[in-house]
Amino acid sequence: MKILVVGGGGREHAIVQSLAETVNEHQITTAPGNAGTAAFGMNVSIAADDVDALCRYATREAIDMVIVGPEIPLVLGLADRLKEKNVSVVGPTMLAARLEGSKAFAKFFMEKNGIPTASYQLFHRSNVDEALAYIRTHGAPVVVKASGLAAGKGAIVCMSEENALEAVSAILHDNSMGDAGEEIVIESFMEGEEASVFAVTDGTDYVILPTAQDHKRVGDGDTGPNTGGMGAYAPAPVMTEELLDEVCRTVVEPTLEGMRKEGSPYSGILYCGLMITAEGPKVVEFNCRLGDPESQVVLPLIKSDIAELFRSVADGCLSDYELEISNESAACVVLASEGYPRTYEKGKTISGIGATAGREKTFVYQAGVAVNDAGDSVTSGGRVLAVTGLGSDLLEAVDRAYEGVRTIAFEGQFYRQDIGEKGLARTTLL
Repeated sequence: MKILVVGGGGREHAIVQSLAETVNEHQITTAPGNAGTAAFGMNVSIAADDVDALCRYATREAIDMVIVGPEIPLVLGLADRLKEKNVSVVGPTMLAARLEGSKAFAKFFMEKNGIPTASYQLFHRSNVDEALAYIRTHGAPVVVKASGLAAGKGAIVCMSEENALEAVSAILHDNSMGDAGEEIVIESFMEGEEASVFAVTDGTDYVILPTAQDHKRVGDGDTGPNTGGMGAYAPAPVMTEELLDEVCRTVVEPTLEGMRKEGSPYSGILYCGLMITAEGPKVVEFNCRLGDPESQVVLPLIKSDIAELFRSVADGCLSDYELEISNESAACVVLASEGYPRTYEKGKTISGIGATAGREKTFVYQAGVAVNDAGDSVTSGGRVLAVTGLGSDLLEAVDRAYEGVRTIAFEGQFYRQDIGEKGLARTTLL
């Protein structure tokens, strides 16, 4: 089967590597890909948001299936365009992808369909004074979110009224998030522990992948600004079988049914970002694709044929697929460039990637990595690498991931040193 994977980050490296490890051989191309994906197939220099070029390539090369990694091409309608050309695709349509592309739409949708989430108010850029007045009336803590796509950095947790006023002014008045902040959501702060649930669906049937927990803040102890994700582990002990059943009943199934009623059946990966509160699980946000770095811990735990999983989704026959999950645990630590998630330098030489990837049950997923003229791996992004360790339990997985991290070096690198601590604390209590 000829497969095109769209994207060029650590998530796409994880997808491509999982596809390459299936029983059947596949011809895998990644657009634009990275040095990690190149080890398993061919990279083509087409940007992930160049919908026209991607469609031309898929039809010209007779691609059998397209797997879309990032959210932007889906929000731009890549899945719609490919389906028009009779190319099988894993990813929701433009209208269905509004669940991620517009937090305003997602909030309306959840309210309409009785899906548990935080209470909220919406404000347009033209109503900045009303938004500031709302903060002064309701106080803090609150979460201020840009409604549009902001690369995972559009949510600002404000523990004081002063911080909330600054966040609203920055987004609506100072245009700090560009077009993504044309409209904002101000929602009540939810107390609890976060978890990620991934439903893979053909629009009717669905399967649940291993649960995970991301680490969004840049610093240890969940301090500092939000990032695209500094690490993850799976499965997440906070998500008991009873809680997962509740999420399926109160979130996943109402979402799929609601999208069918909207006339926009949802097919692809439905990422439910949850807060486990005292009142039960509530939706923090929806995403229309696999998470990054959650992919780097979820995909290595899938034992059944992942290519057939994706093909079943694209062909609308998921009911025939039997998902098999490993009983191991996985932990992932992201190595980032100094200054991330703000300004950082590129071009720092990286050592130790090959040695780390050769360790037992250890994977190195490349993201912000390029190869210079001398053939050396150098940094080219904020999140540079993700090192994943597998283990018989979470402690072994975490230890293996950090052992791998310590064999990699580049100038200015940093990483969180507390990945998995919440999960380990829960397993200790069991």
